[in-house]
Amino acid sequence: MDKKKSADTEQKCFLKDVLDILGGKWAIPIIYTLLGGTMRFMELERSIPNINTRMLVKELKNMEENGIVIREVFATVPPTVEYSLTEKGKKLEPIITELYKWGQEFVV
Repeated sequence: MDKKKSADTEQKCFLKDVLDILGGKWAIPIIYTLLGGTMRFMELERSIPNINTRMLVKELKNMEENGIVIREVFATVPPTVEYSLTEKGKKLEPIITELYKWGQEFVV
């Protein structure tokens, strides 16, 4: 019984870690948008309805720290910043696609 309890606890810890990375309200819409390819900050902001600049910056920083998003800065005037998914981030595509399909079917 102790082994089962330990395994359940370990699984819950993994789920908590996943939710810490993807649990923000805007994380999945950002990833879904970036599945289309690299985008500049303003393009990304315009592509996600109702997101504000502060939340976009916060979510992008979190995802960058967790290896989901790459932030590339170009030395231009004004500075150009582009975001794209890492390989780790791209592996979320089938999961997010299935969530999207589920939403189409069950969310009214």
